[in-house]
Amino acid sequence: MSLLADSSMHVREILNVVNHQLATRPTSEPVAQSWARCVNEFQLDPSRFVTPPILTEYELSSRREAMGDLIACSKLEMTTLYQQLADPELAVVLVDSGGVIVHQVSSVPFAEAVASDGFRVGALWSEREAGTNGMGTCLAERDCIAVCQHEHFYPRYTSLTCSAAPIFDDCGEIAGVLDVTSRSKLLQQHSLVLVGMSRQMIENRLLDARYRHANMIHFHSRPEFVGTLHGGKLAVGDDSTVLAANRSALFQLGFRSLSELRGRRIEEAFNASLEDMIARSIRGSFHPVTVYSANATNRFFLVAQTAQNSAGRGTRVAVTAPVPRASTPEKRPPPARLDEIAHLEFGDPRMASQIQLGARVVQRKIPIILRGQTGTGKEVFAQALHSISPHSSGPFVPVNCASLPENLIESELFGYRAGAFTGAQREGRRGKIVQANGGTLFLDEIGDMPLALQARLLRVIEEHEVTPLGAETTVKVNFQLISASHRNLLELVHSGQFREDLYYRLKGVELNLPSLADRVDKLPLIHHLLEAETDNDPPELTKEAQQALLSYAWPGNIRQLRHVLQMAIALCDGQPIRCEDLPVEITQRMPEIAMPAASQAVAQSATQPAPHPDDDADLSALNAIQLNERETVLGLLDENRWNVSNVAKALGISRNTLYRKMRRLHIRLSHDGSVVDESSPDESAAEESPHADSA
Repeated sequence: MSLLADSSMHVREILNVVNHQLATRPTSEPVAQSWARCVNEFQLDPSRFVTPPILTEYELSSRREAMGDLIACSKLEMTTLYQQLADPELAVVLVDSGGVIVHQVSSVPFAEAVASDGFRVGALWSEREAGTNGMGTCLAERDCIAVCQHEHFYPRYTSLTCSAAPIFDDCGEIAGVLDVTSRSKLLQQHSLVLVGMSRQMIENRLLDARYRHANMIHFHSRPEFVGTLHGGKLAVGDDSTVLAANRSALFQLGFRSLSELRGRRIEEAFNASLEDMIARSIRGSFHPVTVYSANATNRFFLVAQTAQNSAGRGTRVAVTAPVPRASTPEKRPPPARLDEIAHLEFGDPRMASQIQLGARVVQRKIPIILRGQTGTGKEVFAQALHSISPHSSGPFVPVNCASLPENLIESELFGYRAGAFTGAQREGRRGKIVQANGGTLFLDEIGDMPLALQARLLRVIEEHEVTPLGAETTVKVNFQLISASHRNLLELVHSGQFREDLYYRLKGVELNLPSLADRVDKLPLIHHLLEAETDNDPPELTKEAQQALLSYAWPGNIRQLRHVLQMAIALCDGQPIRCEDLPVEITQRMPEIAMPAASQAVAQSATQPAPHPDDDADLSALNAIQLNERETVLGLLDENRWNVSNVAKALGISRNTLYRKMRRLHIRLSHDGSVVDESSPDESAAEESPHADSA
């Protein structure tokens, strides 16, 4: 069908729906209502495309300045979301409450391709100007929405799929919209889930930024969610009145809007005063403690941060409240915390982003696929995610689908009843899936699973029950599913070696573990492994041995590195490790050039001169928001005596991210003014590098 005929059919479809005539496709109620608004209220004609208007530089600058704190709180989440979706054919955008795109992260080719259609920073994408679309319709509906291809109003946009979520400010009003727009032919449901989760992170960051001098109270009805993405958060003034709350807090406390809660005393929510909470916090630990609502009908687990703590200068404290003697709190697992799996990375930004995403999605029991070369530590990563998941109290059951003979995989996974076949154990076997009930099932090398068993696994995932071989009854199961493969599962789908429906069931989200050669934290990782392999003080590295280890390509990744270090420890006999203690393949091709600049930054951080502002730099290129950010960073550096690690910790970002921020804000990293290149390998790829506008 020609594009013209397809466009005409699309126009007729919209008019049929608006005029309540017979439609050829099912249309969701929000989309049908949006089409009606576009035709009846805004007088738009789907057959007459008009490019969305573009604001002038002055108008755009004014809008950006008005929402500077929201942009600052959104940038990191937008970049992380873009990296997690790992698709060069999409853009992550932020629009203001009027529908103007104020920040965009995308690959350069995609940004250039869609700019001609008016999809660019400064463009107005409200429904009145651009018809039905993710950003504009999300503003109109005040709710998360996905607009897939032909659901767009104008035929010009039917190649796009949008997933959008509204961002609410501390007053309960829409501050903007976070949107992912792609050319995917499939409506990726997990994209909308991730957008919603990123939106919640932004809202929490915004609340922290606007109430940094308030007392913060984190709570939830389940202890493992306290302080996480789904936890309730209250900002409380020193006079005990509630200043702000996130949506989770409103929901848990039974309020429909912030106006119903704001201005009330904290005693109207919990059965303890702010003074009591602070006094008990000094004496208590920082683990969530049981408290009750003011009317003693609901139980919560609660952690508080005083105003000093919220600014990063105090100790995190737990808030306790009187608990009736007759009530014995049930034992619950500790809350999921990023610091419990921080041992997986030592400064590599890509690894850090994968850890952050994994820690977030595992709380919602979303299936996870780990993608990485052999030896990158996929099983270790999976075990770490299990340890902070809601299923952490259950077993972690790994299954290597590549190591099991094909005729044994079925019985190993699904189990069998007694006497099911010749050679079966007399008492039967439960099977790995049943063993993982209440815990985590880790399917390593899932790409090697036979097609026949893929169908059975799909049924288990969809129906949450398994039927052992030879049995007539099913067994109900509930587990966190984590799969892993060094192969590209989507390519296996296209070649017919892997079921497409199973692939999309497994891929709630895909985490990509970088190869050791691509990581910029190799040196601290080496020191960590040396410490792990020795009982006493680990041996030092000579400069030449360190250079050899950092320069080697490591085809076997972390597994190979660990074996090399084990051998070197045995050979060095307590002396510093030399090149002679390393395998010949590592030392025979040592390059004459220095190690990568990013690795140098990590290696030399202990002796690097204190950073300082570039007094000769031309600051005219920085806008008002960046100048304010520059002053903030300089102030933190001064407070921490120019200790970059402490400042990064205070900001909640990695040291590499802080180095890049300092370079962008014209803050030198050395006395001679040279700037260490902290860009990740992802950012050097022209085809897929994120293209973020300056905000």
